[in-house]
Amino acid sequence: MSLLALGSFLVKHRHVSNALIRCSASIPSIVLHRASSNAAKQTSSSKSLSAGSDRTDVSTDVRPIGERVKENTKTASYMGVILVGVGVTGLLFYVIFWELFSSDSPNNIYSEALERVKEEPKVKDALGAPIKGYGEESRRGRRTRVAHTQYVKDGVEHIRMQFFVQGFRNRGTVHLEKRKTESGSYEYRYLFVQLDYNPHSPIILEDNRLQQDSMRSAAGAVPQPFL
Repeated sequence: MSLLALGSFLVKHRHVSNALIRCSASIPSIVLHRASSNAAKQTSSSKSLSAGSDRTDVSTDVRPIGERVKENTKTASYMGVILVGVGVTGLLFYVIFWELFSSDSPNNIYSEALERVKEEPKVKDALGAPIKGYGEESRRGRRTRVAHTQYVKDGVEHIRMQFFVQGFRNRGTVHLEKRKTESGSYEYRYLFVQLDYNPHSPIILEDNRLQQDSMRSAAGAVPQPFL
């Protein structure tokens, strides 16, 4: 190889070396620039996610106001119906409890009076034991509830009742009336059995009208006869 060719080769080799050195020097700056850019993007994404998590308490209900008001009104209506139903149920339970367990209920007054009538010797002789009691008969022959009336007279509560009794020989109709005393209990004004075969000669078990009406006798209140 001639000296001229060797010199030309060395010159080219020097240019290539310089180019490689410049490229190698620029690579770290490029890497740093890319890394900085990625870090900035990650920071921005983190801030976005943080902002999104901070807004989780914001309502997501995007329905119109009218629709929400309508739904709230419907819910309130349902609650009102439920409360009314609970009140009616409670009232029914109270009435049933009073009818079954209160000593002053019509049902218990009937039961107590029937037992007295069934144990009365005069009634046994007239009707024939055993004796059973029942209420009014419907058109289909069913014996319905015992007829009774509750009223207030001179500020005092009264209850009047009528039912039927039957033995193996005859039948009769029981009439009774009770009044409430100052203590809150009921006492008989009268209790008698009107026999079907002899209606003008009742069997009287109680008659306290004269005693109870004595305080009103000055006003001319005279007890009326049974028949």
